[in-house]
Amino acid sequence: MIRNLRRAVRRAYRRTVDLSHPARSPLGSAVVNCVGYADGVRQTGSCPAEEALRRVRKENSAAPGSNSFVWIGLHEPTHEEFASLAELFGLHPLTVEDAVHEHPRPKVVPYDDTLLAVFKTVGYAEHDQLTATSQVVETGEITVITGRDFVITIRYGRHGSLGPLREALETVPEQLAKGPSSVLHAVADFVVDGYLAVADAVQDDIDAVELAVFSEHAGRGEAGRSEAGRIYQLKRELLEFKRALSPLNRPLEALATQPASLIAPDIRPYFRDVSDHLARAGEQINGYDSLLDSILQAHLAQMTVAQNEDMRKITAWAAIVAVPTMVCGVYGMNFEHMPELRWTYSYPVVLCVIVVACLVIHRGFRRNGWL
Repeated sequence: MIRNLRRAVRRAYRRTVDLSHPARSPLGSAVVNCVGYADGVRQTGSCPAEEALRRVRKENSAAPGSNSFVWIGLHEPTHEEFASLAELFGLHPLTVEDAVHEHPRPKVVPYDDTLLAVFKTVGYAEHDQLTATSQVVETGEITVITGRDFVITIRYGRHGSLGPLREALETVPEQLAKGPSSVLHAVADFVVDGYLAVADAVQDDIDAVELAVFSEHAGRGEAGRSEAGRIYQLKRELLEFKRALSPLNRPLEALATQPASLIAPDIRPYFRDVSDHLARAGEQINGYDSLLDSILQAHLAQMTVAQNEDMRKITAWAAIVAVPTMVCGVYGMNFEHMPELRWTYSYPVVLCVIVVACLVIHRGFRRNGWL
């Protein structure tokens, strides 16, 4: 009941799909939003990227200390859709190549006057009951291209919408006033917070498997094989989780400790906090993996014990059945000269001896725990 309550609360507070920022908008086939910011304040209205960039650079030229920039959000752009933006912002060819293809692992790479950061987003796939084929973790991708007066975010996958993040940032203009690196930090923090949320959700599945493994009838028959399948499925899903999380450790630590021209000095300490959260999520996942190893070993040991118990029972009954088999085999040889063949009470006496011998053996096995 507690697990169901936790699932209901998680669904109630789960990040919802950003309906206010559709995946396809009139600004372009892949452009979700294009907004300019002047000293952390959002400029009214949306406009094409060329116009937004022209305004931002005009403001920066008029006020050299200004941190105006344009933020463009994209969703799964094609190479042709991204080519015009790449030409407008003067992006490196490798940046373009990285931007329009999904990546097997996250990374942070500087290119000329831009910084490319690839984050693997992770979402929890809700399910009523974990099975050997249940999807527990679903992944996506967010690419952030940061320049001196622009930031481009590219999202792949069904989850990880940045609309709510943008709205939350706009309520803190003093943070946005620190420039494009503030958006990079916010996206990194958003992604890592998602890791922690999914790690907490996965714990419910691990608790359910642990409870089932150590239940009274665990390790027997089809139920035992089912539990092994569920454990392996959880380990596979955790492996996918680790592939999204582990490669980010060194890049985030570098952003937090090493000076970079595109990272504002005021933003660098915030990356240290994100790095700490990432380390905590990594420790949780590694702990879950170790716990699942222990649960799997315990489950296999239970199955071995159950099989040994079954073999002992079979052996005990075979020993009991051996008594009448042996006696009947002796008296079934049809020799003429055998003891007590012509005695009137030989048949009931032999039956009584068989029954008494079987009862004595049965009692001995019961006392020793074999039956």
